[in-house]
Amino acid sequence: MIYTLTLNPSVDYIIEVPEVYLGELNRLEKTSKFAGGKGINVSKVLKRMGVQSKALGFVGGFTGSFIESQLLAEKIDTDFVQVEEDTRINVKLKADIETELNASGPNISAAKFQELKDKIASLTSDDLLVLAGSVPSTLPKTTYEELVKICHENNVSFVVDAEGDLLKAVLPYHPFLIKPNHHELGELFGTTITNAQEAIPYGKKLLEMGAQNVIVSLAGEGAILVSQHEELISTVPKGEVKSSVGAGDSMVAGFLAKYEETQDMKESFRYSIASGSATAFSIGLCTKEKVENLLPQVQIQA
Repeated sequence: MIYTLTLNPSVDYIIEVPEVYLGELNRLEKTSKFAGGKGINVSKVLKRMGVQSKALGFVGGFTGSFIESQLLAEKIDTDFVQVEEDTRINVKLKADIETELNASGPNISAAKFQELKDKIASLTSDDLLVLAGSVPSTLPKTTYEELVKICHENNVSFVVDAEGDLLKAVLPYHPFLIKPNHHELGELFGTTITNAQEAIPYGKKLLEMGAQNVIVSLAGEGAILVSQHEELISTVPKGEVKSSVGAGDSMVAGFLAKYEETQDMKESFRYSIASGSATAFSIGLCTKEKVENLLPQVQIQA
């Protein structure tokens, strides 16, 4: 079973209006609500690829109930830890200028954190855990490290999609896959990375630091995959970018869905690139049909 972990999920409330007049009444043209969070996005895309997963994390209040009910409606299993305070609402304002208003999230007590750790400790070597996104401010900065240590001790494969110190901390525990973008990779090593040739040496350094496989997305310049056995460079499909939200999560999901089916690293990488692009070219997350339509455009060279 694939498990996804979203420590600080949200209800994403999207409001659309042509122009915002501060200090006045604004009538909205369109509104929509979604269960948000990087791990939740991975679960949603996996489901669309025909792969079942179980969503973990913390939820509370009426907003937490909304997230659970929406995932249930999409036939995605959940095993959240229930907390007392409401899950946060993030407001995405789409107007002449796009604006985001993100809340900090509920308080997570030490007892609730332990409850989550107990769930992680029940996973076996047949399972895989995807840890994605930020850590709530009320949890310790060592949260990811504590969780992947449990995985490492129980021989549970895990994937991490995070940046900065969160990513550095998990490397000694040998993540199966990490997926920084070129900006995040550059920040890790105090440099600027603009193309595949510049990214590959730093991808190799991440292998030396403990990662098993590294995908680095380079926006319009493509992507690379570096493993112990090979280095692959990929092109990206052409299309109109409508939203980058969820594209990275879709890359992770696309890779895992195809790898579970084929155990083929190169084909999984191709599917990952097509999945990320399909989401970027959509409003909302990709569908399997859109991904497979883009696959012929994804060219990979060793």
